[in-house]
Amino acid sequence: MDSSALPAGWAAEPKWDGYRAQLAVDAGGRVLLRSRRGTDMTASFPEMRAAALAQLPEETGLDGELVVWEWDRLAFERLQQRLARRGATAAQAAREWPAHFVAFDLVHRGDDLTGWPYARRRAALGVRFAERGVTTPWVLCPSTTDPALAREWLSWTSAGVEGLCFKRLEESYRGGVRSWRKYKNRMNCIRRNIRQPGG
Repeated sequence: MDSSALPAGWAAEPKWDGYRAQLAVDAGGRVLLRSRRGTDMTASFPEMRAAALAQLPEETGLDGELVVWEWDRLAFERLQQRLARRGATAAQAAREWPAHFVAFDLVHRGDDLTGWPYARRRAALGVRFAERGVTTPWVLCPSTTDPALAREWLSWTSAGVEGLCFKRLEESYRGGVRSWRKYKNRMNCIRRNIRQPGG
């Protein structure tokens, strides 16, 4: 979308420079980390599996963004480099460039929450994080209905925030459907292209 203005009845979240990911811990303690397109990324990010087993209850399903920090900015290049690694090289990469999971939705909590409106799922996500006392590598994505705060997040481009995602407060979870509105910060897109080879 062309405007960064927050519409009434919607919430804004920062748009992170990472991989959209879904993480599930099933009833038997099996952990699955997969991309938006369904690619299994669990073996590439062993620290996420270990952290899920240590901090999240069984039958939890999260939607979010997988990111890697390099000093004070998000390093998409490091995240890309990690995706092809397995076994010992994945474990080494996890020590050098650990991933974080920025959670923005709770879709399963022992029962299916996808029919709940976004506002209710977000509240449940906040409660789950607080009750479990989760820490790194889990991060609760900020969410706001305050237009001034949403505009302030656009100044986070140097840290790797690409823009804003807008989500309708009353909308149910619609996997595989592009129902969010996205505003990309033009300056961050220019910076990212410059960092890419040939940019």
